[in-house]
Amino acid sequence: MTQPHLHFVVPGDIETPTGGYGYDRQVAAGLRELGWTVEIVSLPGSYPATDAETHHAAETAFANLSDDALVLVDGLAFARLPDLMGLQAGRLRLAALIHHPLADEGGLPAETAARFEADERAALRHASAIICTSSTTGRRLTDHYGVSTSHLSVAPPGTERKPSLTYERDRTRLLCVASIVPRKGHDVLVEALTKIADLDWNARLVGPSRDQVWRARLDRMITDAGLADRIEFTGPLNDLNPEYAQAGIFVLATRHEGYGMAYAEALAAGLPIVGCAVGAVPEVVPPEAGALVPADDPAAFADALRRLLCEDEAYASAAEGARLAAERLPGWSDTTAIVARALEEIGR
Repeated sequence: MTQPHLHFVVPGDIETPTGGYGYDRQVAAGLRELGWTVEIVSLPGSYPATDAETHHAAETAFANLSDDALVLVDGLAFARLPDLMGLQAGRLRLAALIHHPLADEGGLPAETAARFEADERAALRHASAIICTSSTTGRRLTDHYGVSTSHLSVAPPGTERKPSLTYERDRTRLLCVASIVPRKGHDVLVEALTKIADLDWNARLVGPSRDQVWRARLDRMITDAGLADRIEFTGPLNDLNPEYAQAGIFVLATRHEGYGMAYAEALAAGLPIVGCAVGAVPEVVPPEAGALVPADDPAAFADALRRLLCEDEAYASAAEGARLAAERLPGWSDTTAIVARALEEIGR
């Protein structure tokens, strides 16, 4: 039997420390374990705000792929290259990996969101297979982007199994893991923490600052609230396990998630969660694992967090809910098997 060969096209460096790139790395590794040859094709340039140079570089990269090659393209690039995908669809066996539609990023100017949506809808017409990371995103693609269910596979991110945690948690240690961008709602989190400044807590915000203007705004909010000694930005960290192990509550006031890998990692560590009921988050976090409140509602977020910080029974119940939810999470081998089947369908 011929060994399957995949060209996996990603914008920029696949080692970039975000959930989406982490998913890509895990899928590539999993396919290799199944005997696939996986070649990473890194596209230079700026995504999703593409320019002429970026498009030219992508055209060159795709032109170098041999006829009839099996190609999986990360959605951050696929959605921004509709014309190129149209030109290549007859020559290559194209699959798209959609973490979430780019127009759903949040905080985008209306004109930009509309352009992203139109381009992604056009690009998706040229994919022989579409893989997405949650049922919520799948419904969004079929209902709003015209994707046929016959072309669609849902492959939720896997979660590393963690041993049972038997030590006492310090619930005053709050942890947020997310890129520092508007969609992740750090401004809502800071405002919520301001409302519970009377309580004992400290917060570690882990993730890359990908928008320096946004980061400067958050720094001003924290300083103005007098919380600079209680909220720490750590930057990206290579090993998150110590963070999850030492934290007491996971907090993330996101405005949208195509899945929510950080939420799943928190559940796997047995952490109670305060988050937002947006996108696919309710698929990942059950009500008994903490609280999901409306997006952009600092008061509701603060109230939910106050309850976990102050009420022993509520905290213990949420921790047990997180532990039980973790047992139902898929592993990366499950994710890879779904991706492999979808690719095999168009690779024949």
